Amino acid sequence: MIANKLGVIEKGQDGAIFNKYLFRFDAKGACAVYQIDDLSDNSVPISRFVLDKADIIAPHSNSVAFSNTRYCDTDEFPLLYSNVYNNYAKTDNPMKGVTCVYRLERSGNMFSTTLLQLIEIGFTDDPVWKSAGGNDVRPYGNFALDAENRMYYAFTMRDEEQTTRYFAFDLPSIDDGIYDKTFGVKRVVLGKEDIRSFFDCEYHRYIQGACFRNGTIYSVEGFTDSEINPPAIRFIDVHKQKQDRLYYFANCNMHIEPEFIDFENETCYYADHDGNVFILSF
Repeated sequence: MIANKLGVIEKGQDGAIFNKYLFRFDAKGACAVYQIDDLSDNSVPISRFVLDKADIIAPHSNSVAFSNTRYCDTDEFPLLYSNVYNNYAKTDNPMKGVTCVYRLERSGNMFSTTLLQLIEIGFTDDPVWKSAGGNDVRPYGNFALDAENRMYYAFTMRDEEQTTRYFAFDLPSIDDGIYDKTFGVKRVVLGKEDIRSFFDCEYHRYIQGACFRNGTIYSVEGFTDSEINPPAIRFIDVHKQKQDRLYYFANCNMHIEPEFIDFENETCYYADHDGNVFILSF
């Protein structure tokens, strides 16, 4: 792996890129927007916004992705997906295995979102999701989106077995679901009967951002320069249902907690917690 530094943006969690706009989210649903071509060591956001209903949902934005479907044909941006991840300590509405779907709109350099749908894993307390012992520290799960084939991949750390389990679902249509009056949108609950397939991989230590590209889930993990939880990136081949490659960021002299991973065309962009942005080549 080769990492070439582009610049520095604000600290945060995962994000997504579309049409040269880089959207970087923090752990409370706030977003700073950058133009990729203007990144430097002193990058300044061109805009800021907060995800719709972030005050009651508290989205951690551990994984963020654009689909290739628009709410309206004339929309500039496709639907934006961002997971809640671990809001149980931040709100009266604890949510496990939940991804929020938003419409993103722009007027000049002003951006806004509208929450359209919630997608929920409906069996996070079941042994097929959790370890048999039921003692998983983080049972709420992450996701990656295969927009082209309309597949939704959810995955979770199974602490007892020291494995990470991946589940494949058909990506729900934006019109699917039952109206949830608490959030004012439709809610899709994915049951065990909706699982298209699932498989186990090597244990991912503290899953961070993730994205999908050409049949592979790129999942970053770990904490700051830790021997127990080293910053790393895994390639998960969803067709072979196994891990294809593993790289440690320390080998590129990168020791900060991983967060952000996404592609723009053929280019892979990565950012750590402190906002250092790199182009990765494999």
